[in-house]
Amino acid sequence: MIKIVVDAMGGDNAPVEIVKGAVKALEQRKNFSVILTGDEALIRAELKQYKYDESRVEVVHCSEVITNEEAPTHAVRAKRDSSLVVGLKLLREREDVVGFVSAGSTGAVLTGGIMFVGRIKGVMRPALCPALPNSRGTRTLLCDCGANAECKPAYLAQFAVMASAYAKAAYGMKEPRVGLLTNGTEEHKGDPLHQEAHALLKETGGINFIGNIEGRDIMFGDADIAVADGFSGNIALKAIEGCGKTVSEVLGREFKKSLGSKLSYLFAKKQIGSLKKMLDYNAMGGSVFLGLKKIVIKSHGSSTAKSITPSVVQAVDAYEGGLINKLTEAFAELGLAEGGDE
Repeated sequence: MIKIVVDAMGGDNAPVEIVKGAVKALEQRKNFSVILTGDEALIRAELKQYKYDESRVEVVHCSEVITNEEAPTHAVRAKRDSSLVVGLKLLREREDVVGFVSAGSTGAVLTGGIMFVGRIKGVMRPALCPALPNSRGTRTLLCDCGANAECKPAYLAQFAVMASAYAKAAYGMKEPRVGLLTNGTEEHKGDPLHQEAHALLKETGGINFIGNIEGRDIMFGDADIAVADGFSGNIALKAIEGCGKTVSEVLGREFKKSLGSKLSYLFAKKQIGSLKKMLDYNAMGGSVFLGLKKIVIKSHGSSTAKSITPSVVQAVDAYEGGLINKLTEAFAELGLAEGGDE
């Protein structure tokens, strides 16, 4: 049986919500087990609160925790017995361990992923790629959303290749449409980086490039993939998250104002519930670090069990869909595997 490592001490709500989310994930899929890394006493105390198949849960004790306040590279090198580092080492060393999930420091997860798991041959920069809801009722992949604040055109082209492979492996998209996120749909729009990236994407094989897209097109457009530099992508992601929270809060407040509005809510309860569910980023899972040799999922730092559960399931589905093989094959077919890392 395949195993997913969960960093039980990562994130603002560890280990309570992390353990709860991991246990709930076991209920949704029967084809995997979890390894929880962290303070064994704290983890065992949380596990006592739930009924679960004990044969599907393993606990690996770790004496250290990496926090968001620490410099990622120094923390990863210094805290070798942290829940994050131990988890990534298990991912690298054990064949039955196919994925890793953490709500801990983004920088530490990226640094540790490159250091202990390694990049697929030819990948210049791994990229964070969350799946966001759209008006079509499907998902739009945003790649990159924060791992690479400064990019070269070649990075953006590789993001498109990696996200296309991910869309096919995890979401069953046959010819995912790729758009370049910039400040206008016209071909000449954007700064030199995006103008050069546009020209390169037009020539990149293995992707279905549809041209430039704007921020509104991420959720209300035809693109299945929005390619972005990490700086712009992170701003777009946080804006979408804030919009979702705002809509939910305003709706809740408006429908409580009067008896009439409360009665109106009863008639629209189902539709409002669907809208809130669509806009709830906590239910979307985490962001895949595309480009690593094994599956690494970074969940939001403030994740509750509601977010950890789909993040774990996400790792299982990405493995079952053959994500790593598809990425490796895509780079080999395009001759990118022959190029060195920059």
